[in-house]
Amino acid sequence: MSPDTQRKDVQNDTTNGSTKDAVKTVGVADLLRGVVKMAPHASGMIKHAPGLIRRPPEAKKTIGSVFQKHAAAHPDRPFVRFEGRTTTYGEANRRVNRYAAVLSEAGVGKGDVVALLSKNNATDLLLMLATVKLGAIAGMLNYNQRGHVLEHSVGLLDAKVLVHDPDCAEAFESIPKSALPEHVYDFARFDAAAEGKPDSDPEITAQLPASTKAFYIFTSGTTGMPKASVMSHNRWLASLSGIGGLAVRLRHSDTMYVPLPLYHNNALSVSLSSVLASGACIAIGRSFSASKFWDDVILNRATAFCYIGELCRYLLAQPEKPTDRQHSVHTVVGNGMRPDIWDEFRERFGVDRVVEFYGASELNLAFVNAFTVDKTAGFCPLPYKIVEYDDEGNPKRNDDGRLTEVGKGGTGLLLAQISDRVPIDGYTDEEETEKKIVRDAFKKGDAYFNSGDLVRDQGFAHISFVDRLGDTFRWKGENVATTEVEGAVDSYDAVAQSVVYGVEVPGTDGRAGMVAIKLREGADLDPKRLAEHLYEELPSYAVPLFVRIVDDFERTSTFKNRKVELRKEGYAEADADGGQVYVLLGKEKGYVEYYEDYADEVVAAKVPRG
Repeated sequence: MSPDTQRKDVQNDTTNGSTKDAVKTVGVADLLRGVVKMAPHASGMIKHAPGLIRRPPEAKKTIGSVFQKHAAAHPDRPFVRFEGRTTTYGEANRRVNRYAAVLSEAGVGKGDVVALLSKNNATDLLLMLATVKLGAIAGMLNYNQRGHVLEHSVGLLDAKVLVHDPDCAEAFESIPKSALPEHVYDFARFDAAAEGKPDSDPEITAQLPASTKAFYIFTSGTTGMPKASVMSHNRWLASLSGIGGLAVRLRHSDTMYVPLPLYHNNALSVSLSSVLASGACIAIGRSFSASKFWDDVILNRATAFCYIGELCRYLLAQPEKPTDRQHSVHTVVGNGMRPDIWDEFRERFGVDRVVEFYGASELNLAFVNAFTVDKTAGFCPLPYKIVEYDDEGNPKRNDDGRLTEVGKGGTGLLLAQISDRVPIDGYTDEEETEKKIVRDAFKKGDAYFNSGDLVRDQGFAHISFVDRLGDTFRWKGENVATTEVEGAVDSYDAVAQSVVYGVEVPGTDGRAGMVAIKLREGADLDPKRLAEHLYEELPSYAVPLFVRIVDDFERTSTFKNRKVELRKEGYAEADADGGQVYVLLGKEKGYVEYYEDYADEVVAAKVPRG
């Protein structure tokens, strides 16, 4: 099948295999069943509905003001739970205010950046709240980054202060001292500085408009280096109203368990906003462990949790045990729940509601499964279009120079309309933001943000996620930039040239990394040493699972077209054709020759290790 034929099949929505369940359309009966489930939560939903219709950017409402309002009204309610220890709203707010006083003395004010390099813990969350209470921006660094990549991220932030977790020592020590800001604290030093500081609310918090920037969230882009997407308080408040208030619908007695890193928007925006929509409790997991997951959920008395698709699959791969049903979880919220495991997950673990959503750090809208319909990424009341696209993954212009929408049941590229009502926060780099804007799409003067994602129109403003276009692919809940991985592979002394792409592994979410390598003349591949090199250069989720040795790359094809052809061949076909294919066992064992059961072991989360 040619790349062009393959593309048309996707757009015309011919389906097979594991995508079969995703073609369902949403009907009136689905919506009516959803309304019945909403009924017990009607009063709370009515309270949050205005936040979806109108959120004036000048309104004096921010994350900090919402949090301290709960602390003033209900100081003794549990706010954050970590490894079984609970901190109340009142206690947390006082500590946040002392932290804010330290930041103020370091010169941090509105618009300044505080870089946070931390693994999951309560201190990281409270430092973020202290930062945004001052009108400053929390730069949430990805602790998986190292060396020049992390140095690049720190440089983008241009922070006044950096606070680092001692558990991130390896990452912190890889940053050159010349790249660090003037004020650098570890947790112990910061806590010591906060001792005895005033614990009253900063005056500026009540004066900040919703348009103030809140976070920088790092996302991989096609440039090969991380980009910092901007999250304003106003867009976070949209999550509070739309996802938290109308879809997740926690009560103040609920506890949301968060096993995902706090630099991830599923944790920082979706989960925290769902908690603060009702004054509930957030329980932070230090890290995700499939074997100990339900034990931690039970320890933290959680009634809900956030997920990415891989997390759900790993839980299902575990042997059945009593704790599968000995918890109190009734609702889960996240993205990437595969249609083929949706029913099995709900039935095995006794989960009543799956609040799947679709969004992106830089995108100005989100879809959320407010009606509790099975196997959908949900509903969005904001203006968007699903359009035809070309071989390069760009919106396809017709003879009039305009775009063409796909019909119900069809698959296309998702574009989000940009307007005064729905502005775009974009990236810290304005040029990178402009590259993602599609202008004069349907009429002169209009503007849309290109999500870079293929989605299926399910009707009644519902979609399902299909795939990601461009030079990134998604694996383990992270966007992997192919050019970043190629840079790491090409820096290995035996490699002359490489091409990186994502390949489907049936039964997994997203695409696994695969690299085609042309070796230097006279060089041999040492698979174990290559793996050691890549683990030093890349986050673990970006290390390719498959390595294919090729004699050369076709010179007549463009770089992108060649990737399409390689991706279509995948790993099994390449091995069947007699090509050398290696697979990743993990950090210790490195790459070994491809064997038939490898894909099943990936699905079962047995490999790679480390």
